Amino acid sequence: MDIAETLEGIMALSVEERIQIVQAILESIAGEKGYPELTSELQQELDRRARAYDANPEDVMTREEMRASIRRR
Repeated sequence: MDIAETLEGIMALSVEERIQIVQAILESIAGEKGYPELTSELQQELDRRARAYDANPEDVMTREEMRASIRRR
């Protein structure tokens, strides 16, 4: 399989289709090898986000709201 040709075909897809491909690739990686070890910086960011959520659990966006926000950019 030629990666350049594959990427060219992927780039011809819609953004939504490309997102679906990325999600499928990430799921396949997680299924095969599990998740990579978190860096200290990433662990701190996840902890910060968890604290922010715990402090204000109503301040969230649905998946649809998040997608709409991304598409407006």
